[in-house]
Amino acid sequence: MNNESNNLLEMRGITKYFPGVIANSDVDFDVRYGEVHTLLGENGAGKSTLVKILFGLYQADKGELFLRGEPMKISSPSDAISSRIGMIHQHFMLVPTLTVAENVALGMPSTRRPLTDLEKVSERISEISKEHGLAVDPSETVAHLSVGERQRVEIIKALYRDAELLVLDEPTAVLTPKEVDDLFVILRRMADNGRGLIFISHKLREVMSLSDRITVLRNGQVVGATTPDQTNRQELAQMMVGRAVRLTPDLPPNEVKESRLSLTNLSVKNDSDSIAVENVSFEVRAGEILGIAGVSGNGQREIAEAIAGLRPVEPGGSIELNGSDVTGNDTRTRRDQGLGFIPEERVPDGAIPEFTVSENLILVDHETDEFVNRGLFSFDKISVHNSKLVSDFDVKTPNIDTPTSSLSGGNIQKVILARELSASPTVLLACQPTRGVDIGAAEYIHNRLIEQREMGTATLLISEDLDEVLGLSDRIAVMYEGEVIAIVDGESAERDKVGLLMAGITESEQDS
Repeated sequence: MNNESNNLLEMRGITKYFPGVIANSDVDFDVRYGEVHTLLGENGAGKSTLVKILFGLYQADKGELFLRGEPMKISSPSDAISSRIGMIHQHFMLVPTLTVAENVALGMPSTRRPLTDLEKVSERISEISKEHGLAVDPSETVAHLSVGERQRVEIIKALYRDAELLVLDEPTAVLTPKEVDDLFVILRRMADNGRGLIFISHKLREVMSLSDRITVLRNGQVVGATTPDQTNRQELAQMMVGRAVRLTPDLPPNEVKESRLSLTNLSVKNDSDSIAVENVSFEVRAGEILGIAGVSGNGQREIAEAIAGLRPVEPGGSIELNGSDVTGNDTRTRRDQGLGFIPEERVPDGAIPEFTVSENLILVDHETDEFVNRGLFSFDKISVHNSKLVSDFDVKTPNIDTPTSSLSGGNIQKVILARELSASPTVLLACQPTRGVDIGAAEYIHNRLIEQREMGTATLLISEDLDEVLGLSDRIAVMYEGEVIAIVDGESAERDKVGLLMAGITESEQDS
């Protein structure tokens, strides 16, 4: 351990048990004044458990915690806040109908009890904004703010409470590359002013860019600590997974053939009955992956559901699948015509957690002659078929009769992938195929998508992970506010330019 005077936080020998699981095992972790210390690890490695113990959401079974050199016991989030610890969650904790000032004041004592002194709150917000470069109008309603601005409000909330130690849990998940860059400037400034930051992210490019130090957890234990100038993304991935991992998919040359999926003048409404997709036209050809890049909420979900037959298309728009107009067809008909669908939400859209692995594997095709004989299930045939799929797709499960709910996210995704690809689709709609899965599972899924491409499948890949889109796509369509504002060649696409397109800055505007 470092000298206590340099450490804002020390966690020594932290151990946390859950039934049948050791989430943290004898973990040592510290944060110095004025640094960004990254916690890195796969899902289930113990990162979230460790910071929840720090924030008082869990209690450690063993271990000690020191804050500013003094032993501390943090029993609740209010204890953490009063100890000047702040946490910025992946999903914003804001009330959309309230103003920035009202959100910041929530739960805080007022000098004008029982009334809230919003004028003083606004003044302090303006001071914090100026000091840290957090440009936000205190009087603006949160619902009217961009995603990046909402992120700033979360940071202002923590700074308003005078947080000296700040935990950031996947803070970049819904930001454009430009917004990520802006956020990192703010975080760096906070560290330079003496605050300690704990950064949690699975995006290795960001970890290398922001961190002063990096601690890697695997299976609840610390497996290594390093700094960006002593390592690289490849080594970090290997530390996380325990084996060599290919971070960038190898996309071999491929022959692109006829159009398999064609959208013409497609407009689709969202759940609020507003137009979410407006006049979109493109095609996906056999043997290619067309990636859709965009920040969450720009129409990607609605376009996917329209293609899958889960959401109606506005009059004047059409969807062609293998040369047939399927605009008015149901999901079963589209599947019979060659569509495979990996939905954005694994549960409950892609798999039913209460069902067994075997039941989920035949969920869509259980009525086929292969599995039914004279109106009864052929359980022997189902068992042989599903056992082979579990083996072929490397699904980690005790057996095929295990409830799907007991599997990790990556293995549930493999079950969905096995079911969809075993039907030999000619068109594959893959939505966020690696969201929330481990690096190892992501590598496996990427390889499977490339295999489908080589087999001649036309794949529409919808992902908010720009690295994934850039690595896998032959062409990239960028969506902004419901429209496709550009389609660029995947091989020559530049990350910065695609990032600007995602923020709505067209190619002609970039060139001017």
